[in-house]
Amino acid sequence: MPEPDGKPVKKMLIKFRSTAAGNITMFSNVAMTLLKMTGHSGTVPGAFSESDIPHALASLRTILDSPAGKTEATLPDDDGSIQRVSLQQRAYPLIQMLAAASAEGGSVTWDRE
Repeated sequence: MPEPDGKPVKKMLIKFRSTAAGNITMFSNVAMTLLKMTGHSGTVPGAFSESDIPHALASLRTILDSPAGKTEATLPDDDGSIQRVSLQQRAYPLIQMLAAASAEGGSVTWDRE
């Protein structure tokens, strides 16, 4: 989808990193939605410390399991089309990373890609 001046819109990517799991790259709209579900402000760059992860993980799981989490079943894809991939599916890699970091006593960081 182009800007009004005709130039293509560049989607920002967010990369999540942890020593407990492989890196995860997400489109910023998905990443920001998930970060806000954890109770984080969504600032980039950012981090969850070892002590932040249990609360972030519990908050994310609670919202995704609630009716409110299930109503956001689709998000725009990079070309502006609607993809029929649920938010729960998009959140799965981040949930796994948070769980692994929690088990190892590690942290999770993120930054623009």
